[in-house]
Amino acid sequence: MIGLKDMVLSGWMNKEDGELMTGFPVDGNDTVLDIGCGEGGYALFSARRGASIILADMDAPKLETARQRLENQGARSVQTLVTDAAPIPLPENSVSRVVAMEVLEHVDDPQQFIAELKRVAMPGALLLLTVPDELNEGIQKKVAPPVYFERPNHIRIFKRGELADLVTEAGLVIECETQYGFYHALWWSFFWACENQSLSPPWHPLLEQWAATWATLLELPDGLRTKQALDETLPKSQVIVARKP
Repeated sequence: MIGLKDMVLSGWMNKEDGELMTGFPVDGNDTVLDIGCGEGGYALFSARRGASIILADMDAPKLETARQRLENQGARSVQTLVTDAAPIPLPENSVSRVVAMEVLEHVDDPQQFIAELKRVAMPGALLLLTVPDELNEGIQKKVAPPVYFERPNHIRIFKRGELADLVTEAGLVIECETQYGFYHALWWSFFWACENQSLSPPWHPLLEQWAATWATLLELPDGLRTKQALDETLPKSQVIVARKP
């Protein structure tokens, strides 16, 4: 749970302001396309805000898990699309919110992918885009198994500024940029060191101790300022909220 708390402190899933991320509000009038949604963890927030949700991914079993996860969570409707986004099987100007978190590093043609997101977005729609930070990926190059940087996993590393260039060249307007996730960057580095650790508990003592250390930091009077400094220095991900004119 400390990982979730850390994300909330970084601006994610703000229930009070109704923002999935700072600058990215969602409400019951929205139609949200979550492309590369996986098992739908982040789509839950938008569903509980009453939005209409379109879940899209290449992995049909994960999509079904996501659909079941969103059942009875308050969404106006839930639709699933098995797609590689080339193209996205939706009409132009059909969604008011687009979420593409940790997806662009997997795709063959980022320009074409962004163009498709723009095509299906309504004028005035907001897009929430994240990619792994280049410094964290540099660490993963040294500690993660080779498959981490092989298809269908990460096939490119975005240098700082490249995502912003991609967004503006597509004709989108950047509303805000940020970064987050020092805690998660180190968590993944420690994860690879834990032999035979799966992506579910029970967790290796190293991961448990790291979570406890971070929880202790966040309780200190200067803990949040320290977290923010570390997030800026070694984030897990870069974040952009953009708008279609």
